[in-house]
Amino acid sequence: MNDDFSSDASIIDRKNYINDADWSKLQEFIQDKNPPFLVLSREKAISNYKLLESLSNWAKIYYAVKACPNEEILKEFIALWSYFDIASIYELDRVLSLWATSDRLSYWNTIKKEKDIKYAYDKWVRMFATDSFEDLEKIARVAPKTKVYFRLLTPAFWADRPLSRKFGCEIPLAYELALKAKELWLIPYWISFHVWSQQNDLYAWDVALSKAKELFDQLKESWITLQMLNLWWGLPSHYIKKTETISNYLDTIKWFIECHFKDEKMDLIMEPGRSLVWDIGVIVSEISLVSKKSTQEDEIRWVYLDLWKFSWLIETLDESIKYPIYTEVTGELSPVILAWPTCDSADILYENYKYLLPENLKSWDLVYIFSTWAYTQSYSAIEFNWFPPLKIFVI
Repeated sequence: MNDDFSSDASIIDRKNYINDADWSKLQEFIQDKNPPFLVLSREKAISNYKLLESLSNWAKIYYAVKACPNEEILKEFIALWSYFDIASIYELDRVLSLWATSDRLSYWNTIKKEKDIKYAYDKWVRMFATDSFEDLEKIARVAPKTKVYFRLLTPAFWADRPLSRKFGCEIPLAYELALKAKELWLIPYWISFHVWSQQNDLYAWDVALSKAKELFDQLKESWITLQMLNLWWGLPSHYIKKTETISNYLDTIKWFIECHFKDEKMDLIMEPGRSLVWDIGVIVSEISLVSKKSTQEDEIRWVYLDLWKFSWLIETLDESIKYPIYTEVTGELSPVILAWPTCDSADILYENYKYLLPENLKSWDLVYIFSTWAYTQSYSAIEFNWFPPLKIFVI
């Protein structure tokens, strides 16, 4: 290994992500499968949901369908009486086709066509998010007397997966929207905020809840009492960087809620996606090529996997999510650049953040990418270089 190289990446301990029994089960299952593919654990999904439900019995769970709309897993959550957060009429149709009921759905997307609002309303959806006057007027025209909630912008906290200002509005606008909603015979019902995805700083919830309480108090003075608070989610999952236990996060967030809303009676909901299912998926990939760009002995290796960035692992954009990557190949380690085989020059997984992989790694060796259920299947598409969608297996 090059002694001049320094990196905070190191080979991972597989047992931190999958135990021996589940590993053996996975190895047996993949024997006759051709990579790449994603394997989901039905048992783990059920276990995670039940754990979260037991730890957060003070709030309703609205699973964020966008995280991964796999039908087999959605069926399990429906059987567990989960609520669902949908972002399109297509997600709506997916969950309804699996026998979810409309009274357990919330249409969170603040950017929607009027015909889509009507479509959802005709399917008996009665809760819609908004952050603009035009959207509010659309809701009033085609979804009369429904409940609306107002998504607040939150400060630009650092997070592994940053968000933009695409959704949400400032407190003064949210206040005016609530007054307008009442005037339009809609029901101003709740406040929503998002502290950014893969958020490690618990202080972010304290600040966001403070803003929510400010809006709540202003509206109460105008004879509008909001009845529900949507905590969204944002809790971090265990990738390369280890996180606190979910119970520690929830206990602290609940304490923040009690501090800010101690004298108010509000229903609470949360919309977990990533943190509910992060550990139930493993991508199995085969190395396509290992090469160097020069004859220099210390030239860094390029390791090409058989996936591609802009479909299967879009969250590696800007190297924001650093997935745990594992191989059973052993030997001396050295840094690598990880990339994909498409003819798009930007199709590189990790170039700045260097993973350490065995020097004797070669084509046909298998690589396992853990914590890959959320935002993988839901981004998988077909077209570029005609790579097919990611194959999914549920065991």
